[in-house]
Amino acid sequence: MTKSVSLTRQTYTANKKNGFYKDLYQSLFLDLPIGYAFFEIIYDEDNKPYDYKFIGVNSIFEEKTGLKSSELIGKNISVFFECIGNKSTERLMLHAGRAIYRGKQQEFELYNKNMNKWYKIHLKVPDTKFLVTYLIDITKEKLHMLELENARRRMENIIEATDIGTWELNMQTGERIYNERWASLLGYNLEELSPINEYTWRRLVHPDDLQQELAKDALLYNKKIECYDDEYRMKHKDGHWVWIQDKGKVISWSEDGNPLLLSGTHTDITAKRNRQEEVLYLSYRDQLTGFYNRRYLEENLKDIDVQKNLPLSVVLADVNGLKLTNDSFGHSVGDDLLKKATEIIRTCCRSEDKLVRIGGDEFLMIMPNTEPWKAVEVIKNINQKAAKEKVNEVEVSISFGYKTKNKIEESFDDIFKSAEIRMYRQKLYESSCIRNKTIEIIMNTLCAKSNREMLHSRRVGEICEKIALKLGFDEEKTTQCKLAGIMHDIGKMGIDENILNKPNMLSYDEYNEIKRHPEIGYRMLSASNDYSEIADFVLKHHERWDGKGYPGGFKGEETAIQARIIAVAEAFDDMLHGMPYKKSMSVAEAIAELRRCAGTQFDPHIVKIMIGLANEIN
Repeated sequence: MTKSVSLTRQTYTANKKNGFYKDLYQSLFLDLPIGYAFFEIIYDEDNKPYDYKFIGVNSIFEEKTGLKSSELIGKNISVFFECIGNKSTERLMLHAGRAIYRGKQQEFELYNKNMNKWYKIHLKVPDTKFLVTYLIDITKEKLHMLELENARRRMENIIEATDIGTWELNMQTGERIYNERWASLLGYNLEELSPINEYTWRRLVHPDDLQQELAKDALLYNKKIECYDDEYRMKHKDGHWVWIQDKGKVISWSEDGNPLLLSGTHTDITAKRNRQEEVLYLSYRDQLTGFYNRRYLEENLKDIDVQKNLPLSVVLADVNGLKLTNDSFGHSVGDDLLKKATEIIRTCCRSEDKLVRIGGDEFLMIMPNTEPWKAVEVIKNINQKAAKEKVNEVEVSISFGYKTKNKIEESFDDIFKSAEIRMYRQKLYESSCIRNKTIEIIMNTLCAKSNREMLHSRRVGEICEKIALKLGFDEEKTTQCKLAGIMHDIGKMGIDENILNKPNMLSYDEYNEIKRHPEIGYRMLSASNDYSEIADFVLKHHERWDGKGYPGGFKGEETAIQARIIAVAEAFDDMLHGMPYKKSMSVAEAIAELRRCAGTQFDPHIVKIMIGLANEIN
């Protein structure tokens, strides 16, 4: 009896103890802040698991999933998936099977579409009958990761859209990470450049740029600068050089102050650099000739006037007859003359010589490491080539002066002035000869443009000669008056020949254009010493006795008698032979018109002489 009681007490104690632990586990199961669910494993006739039935869930599971135990207990697991709007039961079956057969805990993530929540699911099989799962809400972490991923993708899209190559460098491991665009900037893909290391970069950087970039890296590593933003050249797969803008920064440091991780970007700025170089080229170049301009000389002379360039020969060049060519044939022909002259100069000089346009018709040739005899030889070659060239029948002629700097102490300005003085001395002789030839060409060209002008000029010259003789001029003065008569309309070279030959009455603007020819003729002739004296007669041959003429409005004897002679001679010839828009007159009609205008338009004394010669001239 006693023994029986003892056994009973032990059994009671054991049952009580088991009940205590059961209650404890149930309490833990219900109260832990993790969602728990218990499933009964359902086997088929071949003893293979094919489904799982809910036999219990805790309150946290209900809270996190939004489902009540009454909806789940006794139901197959597929109900749970239906309730949360997720159809991925295959994933659960796969992991549950692994947990059963391998006896190892399984993990996977699950999305609750209805509550927009993410869970981490853990599966464990304590024995062959039951499946235990616990669920952790990882929505915040998942959303944060998704946000980071979206931010990363946005950044990648931005980087891709901006065509930027990216790089990262781990200084401890030497690992380098580049995006595909980084390689494509140089015509490669990443696979072609792999393995990418420090020597890959060194091999691609232009040799002239490498050392300065390594120096920048050293400054960065030693915290002398916070970041760098450099431009240098890297070699493209095709062989040409690509300008790269490289921005980099150390983003983490070790405790002892050494760089750990660096990152940066590469951008192809070749087009930008080309535009900059084009702008710089234009800012330093004369647009007409392509020579350097004064700005270039002022900003770069200090780099040219150095010891290593001695002896430094300085040559000044002046294109003869440019002003006369501009006035006579127009600025386009003058520009052609300049371009032809500079083309000849360029072909006779070396690539290291600095060719500068310092004025309208003046050029400077700075020739490093050039002895005086060599400068003379270059000048001789230029003159020989120029002698064979013409622009619109105008000879290409250039006056030169040179001086060589042999000592660094010598002033460049003094050398320049010495060369300039020599050039002007030579120009005094050469330019006069060229101007005289050019004036002859101008007259021939004018006659070629208009047959009427040619005949008119000759007749006016002859009339002027006859009037001069009647006035008692000496031979030299008579010849001068005749020449002025012949050249009185030389300024019409600067007038459109459509206006000169217009058969109808001129418009107001066309008439004003015609009225410019005395001034144009004056500029042409005054440029030549041989014709400078008659330039004033040509300028004033349309002045009137009453002061109402042009261009100066001079009155009476304020105008030289030679100009007054030309005025009468020209008018008489125009009346006798007509003009494009006026019919010719008889001698009697012309004489009557002269008498009418004597004392107003014409000098009365010269009119009287002209009338006396009228029948003789006709």
